[in-house]
Amino acid sequence: MNKRTLLFLAGIALVTHLRAQNLPLDPAVRTGKLPNGFTYYIRHNEEPKNRVIFYLANKVGSILETDDQRGLAHFMEHMSFNGTKHFPKNELVDYLQKSGVRFGADLNAYTSFDETVYQLPIPSDKPELVQAGLQIMRDWAQDATLDPVEIDKERGVVLEEKRLGKGASDRMRQVYFPLLLNHARYADRLPIGLDTVLNNFKPEAIRRFYQDWYRPDLQALIVVGDINVDEIEKDIKTQFGNLKNPANEKPRTIYTVSLTGKNQFISVTDKENRATSAEILIKHTEQETKTAAGYRNLIIRSLFNDMINDRYGELTRLADPPFVSGGASISNFLHSLDVFSAHVQAKPGELEKGLKAVWRETVRVNKFGFTEPELERAKKNYLNLLEFSLKEKDKTASSRYVNEYLQYFLKGTIAPGITEEYKLAQNDMPGISAKDLNEVCKEYVKSVDRDILITAPESEKANLPNQSTVESWLAQVEAEPLQPYKDEMSKLPLLKQEPVVGKIVKQESDGVIHTTTLTLNNGVKVVLKPTDFQGNQVLLNGFAPGGTSLYSDADLQSAKYATSIASISGVGNYNATELRKFLTDKQVGAGTGMSENYQTVSGGCATKDLETMLQLVYAHFTEPHMDKAAFDSFISRNKANLANRANDPNVVFADTVNSVMNQGSIRRAGLSIANLNQINPDRAFEIYKERFADASNFTFVVLGNFKIAEIKPLLEKYLGSLPATHKGGNYRDLNIHPPAGKVEKTVYKGTEPKALVNLIFTGDFEYGVAEKVQLEALKEVLQIRLTERLREDESGVYSPRVGETASKIPHSRYSFSVAFGCGPQNVEKLITSALDEINKLKAAGPPQVNVDKFKAEYERMWETSQKSNNWWMDYLITGLQEHNDLHELNTFENDLSKVTPESLKAMANKYLSGKNFIRMVLMPEK
Repeated sequence: MNKRTLLFLAGIALVTHLRAQNLPLDPAVRTGKLPNGFTYYIRHNEEPKNRVIFYLANKVGSILETDDQRGLAHFMEHMSFNGTKHFPKNELVDYLQKSGVRFGADLNAYTSFDETVYQLPIPSDKPELVQAGLQIMRDWAQDATLDPVEIDKERGVVLEEKRLGKGASDRMRQVYFPLLLNHARYADRLPIGLDTVLNNFKPEAIRRFYQDWYRPDLQALIVVGDINVDEIEKDIKTQFGNLKNPANEKPRTIYTVSLTGKNQFISVTDKENRATSAEILIKHTEQETKTAAGYRNLIIRSLFNDMINDRYGELTRLADPPFVSGGASISNFLHSLDVFSAHVQAKPGELEKGLKAVWRETVRVNKFGFTEPELERAKKNYLNLLEFSLKEKDKTASSRYVNEYLQYFLKGTIAPGITEEYKLAQNDMPGISAKDLNEVCKEYVKSVDRDILITAPESEKANLPNQSTVESWLAQVEAEPLQPYKDEMSKLPLLKQEPVVGKIVKQESDGVIHTTTLTLNNGVKVVLKPTDFQGNQVLLNGFAPGGTSLYSDADLQSAKYATSIASISGVGNYNATELRKFLTDKQVGAGTGMSENYQTVSGGCATKDLETMLQLVYAHFTEPHMDKAAFDSFISRNKANLANRANDPNVVFADTVNSVMNQGSIRRAGLSIANLNQINPDRAFEIYKERFADASNFTFVVLGNFKIAEIKPLLEKYLGSLPATHKGGNYRDLNIHPPAGKVEKTVYKGTEPKALVNLIFTGDFEYGVAEKVQLEALKEVLQIRLTERLREDESGVYSPRVGETASKIPHSRYSFSVAFGCGPQNVEKLITSALDEINKLKAAGPPQVNVDKFKAEYERMWETSQKSNNWWMDYLITGLQEHNDLHELNTFENDLSKVTPESLKAMANKYLSGKNFIRMVLMPEK
C-alpha cells in the first residue's frame, strides 16, 4: 500500500470520525454544570428588548411515580404555584401579576411522562425583577412548601383539569394506548393520574416524590433574553450551587418501549366519536440524531415526509377523493422508538377504500421510489426554510431559543445554531439522492412490529373489519400492478398575461406612525410601513366593503364559500397542485377571503419573493380558476367530515350558543350538510368575480422589510393594473344581534359528568379607544377575581375564562362573557359565585391592587406589541376599516391613567347590568 493511499484512507477515517462526533451546542449560548450536577444555559438576545425568559427543566415526570403517586408529578407542578420558601401560599402569582406577568399566559408549566418544565417570562429592565425571577426558579427547584391545607385546596383544581380532558378521545385512548405502547410502563403513567390517588393521597406521598426527584443532577435552568450573561452566570452559581442531591439517591431509570416483533390490531368505538379513522404504525428503534451523520438522516426523513405527503395532497383534490384526509410520515414515537405512520380519516362506510388508497401510495413509493423532480423541489424547499431562518437569526424570538435548548437538555436534540445547521444542510444536500430516499422507505415500511388501530363512532361498530380483513386489504394493494408516480409540472410563467402597468397619482406621508399612503390611477390605495421588526418578512392585507352581506339568502352559501372554492382551484397558468410545485423554492403565499362585510386579500413572503407575492395577488383578481374536480372534492370531503358532527357534545353546545347569539339567523349558521347542498359552483365563481372585479375601493396595507423606492414600481405594475369600475359600494347592515332581555338554555348532551357554562352580557357600545381600554380592564380585573374565587377559594374549576369583544361595524356592539367547565353538581353554585363577583364590581368596583395588576400587565404588553409586524397589521387594518384616528395609540398613557376602581365600577354597571343576559349550560344527558 503506497503513501498516497494511506493518506487518502486516513482522510476518510478522519471525516468519518468527525461525522460520528456529537454536534457541538450553539456557541452563542453559555453553558455549564455546577459541582452538584445542576446545568445551565444562558444566552443574550434582544428579541424582545427588555425581556428575559427563565425555564426550569426537570427530567422528572409521571413515569417515575410509584403506584400510590399516580398523578402526583403533575400535582407537584401545581403545588409549585401554591407556596414556596420565599413566596408562601399564592404570593408568587400575586407578586408576578403586580410586575406585569400574566398567570397562565406568561407564567406557566407543564408535566409529561419524562419531564416537568416551568416557564417565567419577565421584564429585564428592573434588576430586582431579574433577581426575583432567579429566586422563584431556585424555590421551584427545591423549596416548595407543600402545605397540607394548600394540597387539599388544589385537589379540586387538578380534578377539574382532568374533567376537561374527558370525552370520546380520552375513553378510546385508555383502551388502545396499552397495546400501542406494548404494555410498557408508559401506558400506566398518564400524567393526569388516577382519581383514586388524587382524591386520597397523603401529603407524605407528594413530599416523597418531590424529595426523591427534584434534585440538581436532573435539573437545568435556561435563561434567554436581554440580560448580562456574566452577571446571570455568577448569580446562578451563587443561588443554585447549594442545591443538594438526596443522601440515598434513587437511580433515574430510563424507561423504554420494547419492540416485540409482533403485529397487533385493535378497533375501538365510542358513541361521541365523530369519524372513522385508521392508522398503521410500524415501530423502529430510535435512530441517532446527535452527529453530523445523524443530522443527514434527519434531512432525509424530512424530505421523505414532505414528498410523500405532497402525493396524498394530490389525492384529496380528486373529484371523488378516496378519503377525507390521509398521510404518512416518519417521526419519533417515544424516547426509544421511531415510527412510520400511515393514517386515514375515511368517508362514512368507505374505510376499505380510504385505507387502501393510503397504503397504495406507501407501496408505490416502496416499489418505485421518488422522482428526481420531486426530490429537487423538496431539497429547495428545505434549504429555503433554513435560509429564511438564517436571515432572521438576529430577529429570532427568545422563546424559540429557549425551546431549542430545552429539547437539547431533555432529549439530546441537536442545537448547533442556525448558521451551523445551514452549513450542514448545504454540505449534505447535493449528496442526497433518490436512492437514499428509497432506502429509507424500504427500511421503515416493514411487515413486523406493525400495529393497526381503528377508531370509529359506535354506530359503525358492526361494520368494522377484523385484523385478518384489514391485512387482506393491505395484501391486495401490495399485489396490484401499480404504475410509477407521474410528476406533471409545467414550466409556464405564473401569469397568463403581463399586467398593463399603472401609475402612482398621489403620495402622502404620516410622520407620527411612519406610514406612506399611495393612491394609484385605478383608485387603489396602498398604505406602506417599512419595519425592521423581522429581518426577512413582508406582510400584505387588503380589503373592500361588501362581502356576503350583499347577497340574498338563496345565494348565501355560494357567496360564503366563493373564495374557498377559488383557492382550491388555482390561479394563472396553474391549478392548485401545480401552483404548490411552482412555488416550492419560494417563501410566499397569498389568497382571498370574504367575510360578512368585506372581501379581502392577504399574503406574506420573504423579502426576496415580494414580486411573486404581488403576482399572486394580481392573479387572484384577474386570473382565478373554477376547477370542478376540486369543487367536488371539497364538497365530498366536507360532507364526510360533517356526517357524525352531532355526536360531539362540545360541537352541539357551540352550535347552540351560536344559534342563540344570532337568533337562529341562517346568515351566521355554521357549516352543515344542508348548507353544502346549497352551494352552486358556477354561481360561487360568478360571485367571486363580482367581488374582485372592482379594485377601486380596495385599500392595501404592506409592511415589513422593504424599501419604498424599490416597492413602488412593483405596486404600479401589479396593483395599479387591477381592474377598476369605480362603482364604489358598501356592505349591507343585516341587523343581526343577540337577543334582548334574559335568555336561559340548557343543552343535555354527553355521557361524562362534565358541564360547560357560558354567561354572556351584550348590548350597544360607546365605541372609542378609551372605552375599549376600560372594557379590557374590566375583563382583566374580573378574570383575576374569578380565578381567585372559583379556582383558588372554591376549587371548583380549572381555568375560568373572561372574554370581551367590541365592534364598530356595522353597529357599535359589545359582548362580555364568562366561561368555565365544572362538575354538573356545582353549576348553580359556581354561577352564583361568578354573578356575585360581578355584583361586587357593580357595587364597589375592584380593589386597587387588581387595577394595578391590570395596568402593569397592559403596559408590558403595549411595550412589546408595537415591535410586531402582526400587531401593526391588525392595528392599521382595523383602524382603516373603522375610519379611526390612526394616531389614537398616542393617547395610550392618558387612557390607561383613567382606569380606576371608580371608572370600572361605572363600566360594570353600564355593561354588566344584566339587562341583556344569556345563560348557556351544557349538561350530561339525563
